[in-house]
Amino acid sequence: MNARPSTLPTPGAAGEHRPLDWNVAVATAVRLMKPGPEVPRAEAEQAVRSLRRFSVEAESHVRDVTGLGQELPIIAGDVVDRPAWVHGAAHGLAALTDAALSSADARMQRVDDLFAGLSSRSAGVQAGLVLAYLGGKVLGQFDPYGESGAAGQRGRLLLVAPNIVAAQRSLGVPADDFSMWVCLHESTHRLQFNAVPWLREHFSESLGVLLAEMEGTTGELLSRLPTVLREARAARSGDSSPGMLGVIELLQTPQQRLALDRIIAISTLLEGHADHVMDAVGPRVVPSVATIRSRFTERRKGGGLLDRILRSLLGVDAKIRQYAQGAAFTRHVVDEVGMTGFNAVWTSPEHLPTRSEISAPDTWIRRIHG
Repeated sequence: MNARPSTLPTPGAAGEHRPLDWNVAVATAVRLMKPGPEVPRAEAEQAVRSLRRFSVEAESHVRDVTGLGQELPIIAGDVVDRPAWVHGAAHGLAALTDAALSSADARMQRVDDLFAGLSSRSAGVQAGLVLAYLGGKVLGQFDPYGESGAAGQRGRLLLVAPNIVAAQRSLGVPADDFSMWVCLHESTHRLQFNAVPWLREHFSESLGVLLAEMEGTTGELLSRLPTVLREARAARSGDSSPGMLGVIELLQTPQQRLALDRIIAISTLLEGHADHVMDAVGPRVVPSVATIRSRFTERRKGGGLLDRILRSLLGVDAKIRQYAQGAAFTRHVVDEVGMTGFNAVWTSPEHLPTRSEISAPDTWIRRIHG
């Protein structure tokens, strides 16, 4: 179940500006991470075999529903444990941030202000804390910036077996149905990035624009804090508390908000499209799909006070809202213009919906389809 061994670049190896020591992040996460559930060896081996098989079958179903990637080879996903997921996630994040910072360098001379007061080692420790928390939660992940899988396919599909088993037990749903359901989501992400040649670079460039716009110092952010607090209080009095993401947006300049909107729109589309597809495949493939969706949605809301605080701080709750918003956009567009009409989003970056269009899909339909 372990991922292929990989050596993460050390600070400065890919350029003098690398702000985070990913080796420290991995070591921190692995040290702090809780062990997975106790599973008999025979059951664990069966879970691994099933996940590998379902990852292949799932992609075939996703291609049938979406029409994407018909000419691409299908390869099995990598079934991993929690520490192996941390290694894989860190490798992909290092590649993504390097690509984004490289793009940002074309727009700014220095990125030091983004990480003022943080050494690469202390930043690595903080990243490790995040990875340790997420390592016990993540069911699967397609990493478009990870090591290549096979000819015609880039990136790695990771399936975290202990987390999938723990979630399936907690939900009380059939093991095979749940495993297939998870694989459908991650296989959709793999097709998104491999069937749309420009998407990978566009995402990293968009992140680079955001980093370039965040060149302002901490002092500049603090100077806007009184205005932010007044706006936040006004929002609460109107029963629409801005939440963690809202506060972040209030701290930003108009240019920063535009850059953030672009990233949020892309990620909301990708997550919502995958959520729509995993349910659109339907009970023919996942007989208990309705039960799984209902119980999994409730599970996303759950957790104790500490868990909810951590989720808010790490942006997990904001990501959960992305699933719902993106799925609603996808469902509405498919209902109106069919899956072929929806697939116009993959034609070019200009055809991607804006953040406002995600909330008002008819505006995207009018812009693209007249």
